[in-house]
Amino acid sequence: MVDVANGINPAGDALVIHVDRVKAALEGFDPDAVTRELRNDLAGNVTTEIQQGPKMIGVRVWIPRSYRTIDSDVGRLLLRAPDGHTVPVSRIADVVPVSGQPQINRENLRRMVAVTARISGRDMGSTVRAVKQILDQPGFLPRGVYYELGGLYKQQRIAFRGLAAVFAAAVALVFMLLLFLYERFRIALSIMATPLLAVGAVFIGLWLTGIELNISAMMGMTMIIGIVTEVAIFYFSEYRALIDEGMAWEEALVEAGKNRMRPIAMTTFAAILTLLPLAFAIGQGSAMQQPLAIAIIAGLTVQLPLVLLVMPALFHLLERRGDKRTPPPAEK
Repeated sequence: MVDVANGINPAGDALVIHVDRVKAALEGFDPDAVTRELRNDLAGNVTTEIQQGPKMIGVRVWIPRSYRTIDSDVGRLLLRAPDGHTVPVSRIADVVPVSGQPQINRENLRRMVAVTARISGRDMGSTVRAVKQILDQPGFLPRGVYYELGGLYKQQRIAFRGLAAVFAAAVALVFMLLLFLYERFRIALSIMATPLLAVGAVFIGLWLTGIELNISAMMGMTMIIGIVTEVAIFYFSEYRALIDEGMAWEEALVEAGKNRMRPIAMTTFAAILTLLPLAFAIGQGSAMQQPLAIAIIAGLTVQLPLVLLVMPALFHLLERRGDKRTPPPAEK
C-alpha cells in the first residue's frame, strides 16, 4: 500500500482571546459586547443587500485587512465603550496564538478519521484481507475505537451483492424460459445444469490465472449462463428434429451430438480466439476487462464437452429413471 494518509487535517493556526471580566467591567464592557465587536471587526457584519440579476448579494462591512494582518494587530484593535471612549483589546483581554488544530470530522454524530491509501502491484482482495488481519489483532485499536472499510472496496461489495442478484435472476429466468419452450422439466433441468457447471469452470480459470473474483468476472459469469444455454438449445433443437423423423430417442441423442459438434466447436473456438487479446491484456486499457475475458474463455473451454457429453448423459439418466419402459414422446 502506497500514499497512505492518516486522515488528520490541520485546521490552521488560530487566536484565542481571553477577556478579563474585571478589566472589561472597569472600562464599561461586558464579555458579550467584546465578543460582538471583535466578531464585527474580524469576521464582518452583513449590513444590507444589493440586487445583482435575480439574486440578492449581501454587503459585509469590516475593518480593512491592514488592521488585522498579524497577531499583534488584534491586540491593537480599538473597542468603543458605551460612554464613547475607545480601548485597545490588549488592555482588557489576552490574545494567545494557537498552532494548527486538527479538524474534527463526524459521521452519524461520531468522530471519524478517514485513513486513505492506494494499492500498487497487488489485488484488492488479498490486500484487504491483510489489512483486516492487522486491524483485528487484540489491542491494536484503543478501547472504543472501531474501523469500517470504505472507498472502492465498499463500492465493490455493494456491486457484488447487486450482481449476485442479477446472476440469480438470470438463472431463474432462463430456467422459466426453458420450461415454457420445451414444457418438460427433464429437458429444462438438463440444459440448466450445463451453464451452472460451466460457471464452476470460471472459478478454476480465475484461480489458475491468479485473478481475484471482481465485478468484471461476475459479469462474465452472467454472460456464460446465456452463451452456454444458447448452444444447449441448438443441440436439443437438432434432437427434436431427429425425433420428428422417427429416430429412436437414445440414437437421436448421439446423432444430435454428431450433427452439432462442428458448428458448436467452430463457434466456441471463434469466441475464444476473439477474446484472447483481451485475456492477455494486450492494448491500453484492456487490463480492466481482463477478468471478463478470462471468465468467458474458461466457461467456453468446457462448453463443448458439457453440451455434447455431459448434458446428453444427464438427460439420458433422467429419462431412464423417469420411465424405464416407455421412451419419451416426440416434442412438437
